[in-house]
This record gives sequence, structure tokens and C-alpha cells, in this order.
Amino acid sequence: MDKVYNFIAGEPGTRLDKYVCHQLGELSRTRIQKLIADGYITVNDQVAKAGLKLNIGDRLRVIIPPVPPSPLMPEAIPLNIIYEDDDLLVIDKPAGLTVHPAPGHLSHTLVNALLSHFPHLADISDSLRPGIVHRLDKDTSGVMLVAKNSVAQADLVEQFKARSVAKAYLVLVKGHLTPEDGAIEAPIGRDPGNRKRMAVVASGREARTEYRVIRYIADYTLLEVRPETGRTHQIRVHLSAIGFPVVGDKVYGVKSASLSRQFIHASRLGFKLPSTGEYVEFKSELPPDLAEALKNIA
Repeated sequence: MDKVYNFIAGEPGTRLDKYVCHQLGELSRTRIQKLIADGYITVNDQVAKAGLKLNIGDRLRVIIPPVPPSPLMPEAIPLNIIYEDDDLLVIDKPAGLTVHPAPGHLSHTLVNALLSHFPHLADISDSLRPGIVHRLDKDTSGVMLVAKNSVAQADLVEQFKARSVAKAYLVLVKGHLTPEDGAIEAPIGRDPGNRKRMAVVASGREARTEYRVIRYIADYTLLEVRPETGRTHQIRVHLSAIGFPVVGDKVYGVKSASLSRQFIHASRLGFKLPSTGEYVEFKSELPPDLAEALKNIA
């Protein structure tokens, strides 16, 4: 059965989507914007846009249809939880685990594991990505953040959009990268020659990656990489574009006899807790397969 809410706007100039999000904190702003786009939220009995600025006395009607049953099934996949509170989880994701399902591939993902540990996550979103606020590539290990409710999810998504989340990765590349501190600024978009790949292209979206050399090992460089933007495959594409491909990366990098996956590890993640605004930071040590690879090339 539909839920119906009626409100009278009391402040002028507030965006419609922001006002409804404040009134109905259990819904994410993304879902509210979809309800507006689908005509479930009206102002003075008229369909409106999410960015409409409200006037005092405007009559809002909000209809929330029931969320269809999730096609996702819980799976008893172990999780390494670094930190947990009422709003979020910080996990240490292993390599080889895809973050979220896609149409036709609805199993054996981090989301399936999360639903086994936290069944209520299925109720906080109408997508295939309940609780997901960012992602790591399947073969990237390390620190990852998951929201446990819609309010926290909206807050954390905004932090990522505002680029206020501190992200650091340990990355091994082929060759000696100089200078020892630098930044790569180059737009990233779909590769015109292969739509399954990303590439540095003039028509792409702005992207910036900072790096710092940790040490040189034989003919390799171990880096701490800090992507300011969050483009698909950004670290791998940027480093390949400047001639220092990621070791073990089968798409953009160079193969390695010591590794069955790319040498990228999300080692550090810092953000503000949605409940208090306190800045916190979490770390993950280099996993055994990557540590062993470093020994083998030394």
C-alpha cells in the first residue's frame, strides 16, 4: 500500500528535494529525486522538478509506493569488519570480490555478503546497490565504506561528491617514476577504440591523481596514490598514460609472474562520521599476496 504524506512549506527558497529529504529522513535524496521525476511528489497539485524553490504556504503531497522485493539473495560470505556503528561499516575488502551485482549477475558480491550480515539493508534502497557509497574494482583489496541507513548513505555520498574523503592506495608500477612527488591531470572517458576500456581522451571527464614514491625496488616503483576524483579505473588509466603501468593489471598494465591480480590496495580512508561530523581515518595493511610479490622482485 502507498504511504501518503502532506506538508505545508514553512521556509522560502528551499529546494523541493532538499525539503522532502529533511522531512522524510529515512529516504535517500536519490530516491526522493526519482519519486519527483516519476510524479509521486507534487507542489500545489502540480508535478514539479527537484530543484524547484518552495514558497511559504506551498502544499506538498508525497506518495511513496512500496519498494518491490529485492532480487538479491543473502550469501554467507565472510566479512572483515574494521569498524561499525549505527550508521556505517568500514570493511577490509579482499581481492576477487565484486562490490555490487549487475543485471544478470546477482550473486557472489559484497552486497550479497552484506545482506547476510545486515538483512535490513535491502530496505534502504530500491537499487542493486543497497548501502554502497563508493566502490573498489573486483581485484582491488582494502578499506571500503558501507552505509547502514538512508540518512548516512546520503551524507557519505555527498562527502564523496564534495571530494572531502581522503583516499590513499598502495600501487606498484613498472619503471622508476620521477619526480618522487607529483600529480597527473588528464580527462578520462570511454576508449573510442574499445568501449569496454577507459582512456585519457579530450572529451573525457576531468580527473586528477596525486602520487608519492615510497621506494624503488629493482625496476619497479612502490607508490602511495591519492585520487582526488573518482573516475572509473582512474589510477590504472592515469599511470598507464604516463608510461608507468600497474603491475599485474591485465587491461592497462603489465603482467606479472608473481601476481594473479593488479597491485592496487586501498590502504587508507578518511571521512566525517555522519552522526557527529568527527573526522576519522582507517587503515588496511598490505595483504599477503602483495607483500609476497614485493619480496619476489626485490
